[in-house]
This record gives sequence, structure tokens and C-alpha cells, in this order.
Amino acid sequence: MAALGAVEAAAAAAGGSLFRPLSAEDGEQRPAEIESLCMNCFRNGVTRLLLTRIPFFKEIIVSSFACGSCSWSNTEIQSAGRIQEQGVRYTLAVTSRQDMNREVVKTDCATARIPELDFEIPAFTQKGVLTTIEGIIDRAVAGLEQDQPVRRATDEEVASKIDEFIGKLRQLKEVHSPFTFIIDDPSGNSFVENPRAPHKDDALAVAHYRRSPQQAAMLGLEGKEPGEKPAEAAEDLSSEVLQFNTNCPECNAPADTNMKLVQIPHFKEVIIMATNCDSCGHRTNEVKSGGAIEPRGTRVTLRITDPSDMTRDVLKSETCSVEIPELEFELGMGALGGKFTTLEGLLKDIRDLVERNPFTLGDSSAPRRSAKLQEFIGKLHEIIEGKAEAHFIMDDPAGNSYLQNVYAPEEDPELKVERYERTFEQNEELGLNDMKTEGYESEGASGR
Repeated sequence: MAALGAVEAAAAAAGGSLFRPLSAEDGEQRPAEIESLCMNCFRNGVTRLLLTRIPFFKEIIVSSFACGSCSWSNTEIQSAGRIQEQGVRYTLAVTSRQDMNREVVKTDCATARIPELDFEIPAFTQKGVLTTIEGIIDRAVAGLEQDQPVRRATDEEVASKIDEFIGKLRQLKEVHSPFTFIIDDPSGNSFVENPRAPHKDDALAVAHYRRSPQQAAMLGLEGKEPGEKPAEAAEDLSSEVLQFNTNCPECNAPADTNMKLVQIPHFKEVIIMATNCDSCGHRTNEVKSGGAIEPRGTRVTLRITDPSDMTRDVLKSETCSVEIPELEFELGMGALGGKFTTLEGLLKDIRDLVERNPFTLGDSSAPRRSAKLQEFIGKLHEIIEGKAEAHFIMDDPAGNSYLQNVYAPEEDPELKVERYERTFEQNEELGLNDMKTEGYESEGASGR
């Protein structure tokens, strides 16, 4: 708390906000220095704290300790933002040395696994870190080697087995054979770099999922009591705007969220939520489906041929992915959340998301990658202005997304809507495989 207070005092003295953008000038991002105890030689060292804002990960706290007496150093990263609505799982097929250099944000509650070696770094066994895949393996090797001298003296057999396993971990860094690297974070704040962004990376799979009650309890979130009964539904919410208290996601000041039930013509009911902060002026909105998950998934394809297509209404649920084949671009489910806007508004949100990604346009990005990204943004801008034709595809396994048919109720010649059966993997991501909707009442009665 004293360290954080020092950072707040420094920010107040500078006349700026507590969290600075990652792209801020060096003069605006001076870390606070606090004298602290070295846990290696028990003399005093210096801890440097930097509170910064990464657009993709909200706010983070980067801490670095260095001891001038024994030269021991340590770095750590902590998420200062909110826990995301869904957990996230990154699965990467490592096939080359370049993959070992991918940047990784691993929070302390994330689990890292390499199935080929049956190796796992459990949650809360390491501090959060901003590193690479090779760096995570090096940290694991260092942790296993730490107590090896004692093991060799007390249990030589166990020590030899650990030495053999350490050798296998070190061989992974040479990538003589492909292996799988998995980051599973129930908080949703971990990240694995996509070097081909904003294009799709075939070697990297990203899955968002609903946290289990055990994972929610592990994160300190309040779970639903076993005997708790759902609140009674209001009789009619179609003509009423509900308001409830919340905190601003930017400055954490008290704010109000307005919620309204809206009927979309030729579709279904949706819930629109909007938050306005009087303290910092931040505004955000989100859309949730007011109905159940549809029996089949929906794939909507629009051929953009005229600037007037930009005015079409779009409902993108949080389970919907977006694809633009002409740009080789794909936006996975969970990104941008649920939105009810126009096609132009959604494309501009995608453009802003790509421009704010620090791993592609920040100081660590390569010039060649930045040039490709600028080329992609230019092509996307041409589509928004109606200067280029393209296909806009929305794929929602839950069937809760919508793209306006301007010819309704007649058929739209440029709009194609397909219904399809979900795969097992899609049902798993939606939590449907473990959901029992038939026969549960009789089982509950027999259990009593």
C-alpha cells in the first residue's frame, strides 16, 4: 500500500492520471522508486513501480526489483483492471524458433501447460509476468533447479529424474519437434501474441468460456447460493428504462448504468446497457441477447457493394465472430463484446481495436509488421468509405446475431443467412454439452 501511495503521489505531483498509456513519452512514464528489502541477501534494494495502461489489457502494474549488494533482480506484472466476463484459453502449436519469441502476458491465476511432456504450471504458483514462451520455459527450469543440490543429497533418484525432465524442457527451446503450449486463464487477462495480426493465425486458437463455480471462487468472485431462488421477472420492461449503480471501468468512480429492453424488427428482443461516467466522461455500451440460445447457429454473409450498406443495423453478440475474406481478417468471439450499432460503426470499432494494439504498433513492433498493419487499416478505410467491395461475414454459434435486411420482408439479394448444426467444440464453448434440460426434475425428486 505504501508503494502504491508513492505512485499516486508522483502522479498527483505531475498533474496527470494514475495510469499512463503504454505509448506515453518517457517523461510521462517515470516509475516510482521505493527502497525495499532484498529477500536474497536481506539488504536494502530498490523497487520500481510503473502503472501503465495497455488498451487490450486495461491497466497493469509493472514492478522491478534490483539489489546493488548481491545483484539479485526480479520483475513482476499484475493486472490492475477488472476480471473479464469470460475466461480465455490460448492454444499454440509451436513449430519453429520464431514461435518461442512470441510475447506472452501470463497472470498469476493462469495455468500454463505443455501436454507432450505432461507438464503444468498451476495457478498462483508464479507471479504474473510479461515475457516470451522461451522465457516461461526458462523460469520453469530455474524453479526446478533451485532445490536440486538438496535433492541430490537427500534423494538422488528423484533428483536424477528431475534432471532428465529439465533436459527435456531445454530441448523444447530448440524446437526439434512440434509441441503445444496452452495458457488457461479464468480471469481472461492473459494473452499470447499473434505476429500475423490483424490476420488470422492458424497456429493459435483462442477460446472464451464461462467460468465454473470453482474457478469463480478461486478468483474471489461471489457465487450463487445453492438454495437461492431467481428473482421474479418484471411484467413489462419494454417501455421502461432501468437504472442501477456501478463503477466506471476507467476511473472506478461511482456511475449509473441504464438498461433497456428493445424489440428488433424481424428478429428478437435484446437488452441494451449504457454506462456514462460524470467524473471522467467515459461512455460505454453493451448488448445482450434477451432470449435463449437458438437450436442452430447462424452465419450471415453480406456483399458490400454500395456506401448505403454502411447504414445497415448490426447486432453482434458476445459469441459472434466476424470475418472479412478480402482482408484475410477474422475477429474471434468475445472480442469487442456485444454491440448494437451500424455496419460502419462496427468496422470503425474494429479499426480502433487494431490501431490500439501495442503488440503491433508499439515500440516492440517490427517496421515490416507495422507497414503491413497500416496497409490493412488503409484497405479497411476504403471499405468504410464505400470505395472497395468486400464480403462481411458474421458467424454466431448461439444464433443471437443480426444484420439488417433493408428489403424486409422481401429477400435481400446481397444478404445470405445460413442455419447450421453446431459442432461439439462450439457446444463446449457455449457450455451446452454439460447442460441437462431433460429428466433433471425426476432425478432431483428421487435424490430427495
